[in-house]
Amino acid sequence: MGMKNVQEFRREFLKMAGLGMAGGAVTLAGSMEAQPRKGAATAAREVYYDVRRFGATGDGQTIDSPAINRAIEAAANAGGGTVMFPAGVYASYSIRLKSNVALYLSQGATILAATVPMDGLKTGGYDAAEPQNPTIEKFQDYGHNHWHNSLIWGEDLHDIGIFGPGLIWGKGLARGEKAEVDLPASTSPGVGNKAIALKNCRNVILSDFSVLRGGWFCILVTGVDNLTIDNLKIDTSRDGIDVDCCRNVRISNCTVNSPQDDGICPKSSYALGYRRDTINVTITGCYVTGGYQVGTVLDGTWKPHVNPVRFYGHGRIKCGTESNGGFRNITISDCTFDTCRGFALETADGANLEDITFTGITMRGVRGAPLFLRLQSRMRGPKEIPVGTLKRVLMSNVTSHDADPMPSIFAGIPDHAIEDVKLSDSYFHHAPIESVAAASNVQMSAIDKGHASSGYGQAGPAPLGPDGIPQELPQGYPEPNMFGDVPASGLYARHIRNLELTNVEFANQSTSDTRPTMLLADADGVDLFRLRLPRRLQEKQFRLHNAQDFRLFGCQFYRDEKVDHATDQTV
Repeated sequence: MGMKNVQEFRREFLKMAGLGMAGGAVTLAGSMEAQPRKGAATAAREVYYDVRRFGATGDGQTIDSPAINRAIEAAANAGGGTVMFPAGVYASYSIRLKSNVALYLSQGATILAATVPMDGLKTGGYDAAEPQNPTIEKFQDYGHNHWHNSLIWGEDLHDIGIFGPGLIWGKGLARGEKAEVDLPASTSPGVGNKAIALKNCRNVILSDFSVLRGGWFCILVTGVDNLTIDNLKIDTSRDGIDVDCCRNVRISNCTVNSPQDDGICPKSSYALGYRRDTINVTITGCYVTGGYQVGTVLDGTWKPHVNPVRFYGHGRIKCGTESNGGFRNITISDCTFDTCRGFALETADGANLEDITFTGITMRGVRGAPLFLRLQSRMRGPKEIPVGTLKRVLMSNVTSHDADPMPSIFAGIPDHAIEDVKLSDSYFHHAPIESVAAASNVQMSAIDKGHASSGYGQAGPAPLGPDGIPQELPQGYPEPNMFGDVPASGLYARHIRNLELTNVEFANQSTSDTRPTMLLADADGVDLFRLRLPRRLQEKQFRLHNAQDFRLFGCQFYRDEKVDHATDQTV
């Protein structure tokens, strides 16, 4: 079944409102044999396979994955088809996808990741992870290096899909390499750690279903081309959607709550054994958050995290940190960030991160920096890969309200500047300065601690240098709080060339914040036009440290300034 037929099938079922038409439901779910599709314009036979007819019980106790895999095999052997999951709970270990086969999760259908004992299983359980490759595995974490140890997986496939209004519940999936209170370690035998994992596939549709607690990654797609992800609802504790080394990707209309890791995350790792760019990616109409207890977005109770300090949830959209290849032609538009970290572009391992558009974004309650652009030299990859680039980034129509008092950060390193960044028609409101210590020095999450303990970066924020400028930290793990208490309230930009801000307002709520609005260090070519600052701040709001070709003009309540070169001065 080709991509066109998968799309036609999806439209047909959406018209039936989740099998709401009784006659259609009986015909499809109740047939003893796979039925040919009637009235098809093509001579190709399109058929539907009910997993119950292959032995699945849907009782939530019996392991149904053998029956499900028999249904998939039958569909594949017939040349393609759609495997149907009627209402029920299908406890499963690994489900193996095949080319030209789609899974349809009916309303009320749940694929449940079965539990595994804390010490694993000597026989059975989830499929074993692929044999380790010491040459490349050190360049990214364990989760990125394996796909088979998943609830649903496929490799070297084409024309596949998973869709329908049902649920994938990763109850028994591990979250990391080490065991937790109620979950085994990913490395134990028979353990799975991802809800959906695809490697080297093409023509893939994932749409309309929900995922609860998806393990280490809800969705990990590596080397996948022509990928559509639409209208998913994901409520999980680690990453929501990881798009790694993929081309021609469309992610739209998704809701992701991921308090302890990232929401939607394009990456470009070395997991395939070679560098491959993530290119031509569109993310639009999505809602990302880290502010709610896992499960409460899906059940509609929306219970916020209870914490005496502003909760430092993840939940954001981020490119990186795995960044051996490159990121090119990325468009992110019409998305909402809610109680999570801000937008991040990170090249740490040699990636060329270029031609990025970020527009039409609403942010509320951002923890940390609303915008974080970071070029550095962690270089977790083959030695021959050079330091990367970060250039040609266009950001516009961004509204950020009630963010932590940490400024946006655009930071390169010596001899490797960020280039050609434009920010326009945007509004940034920051919470009072009284919470800046909490924003910068908040206790790290378990995930951050894992990064630090694995040698990925420093254990916490660094103090300022003797000149009052944040330290360079070229090899640290890239996060905004790595720089400590940044001495700027709106924007900190360092090692940057050709920076332009137009029609941007910085609204600092605090009356006691004495930091300048901007700190521009090692900056060349900064053009600021029609900025709005709090009316009371009419001087000394721009600190220039080793900066040249600075121009400020057309700003209400502030005089025009032009500085050819500044060693260290405020204007």
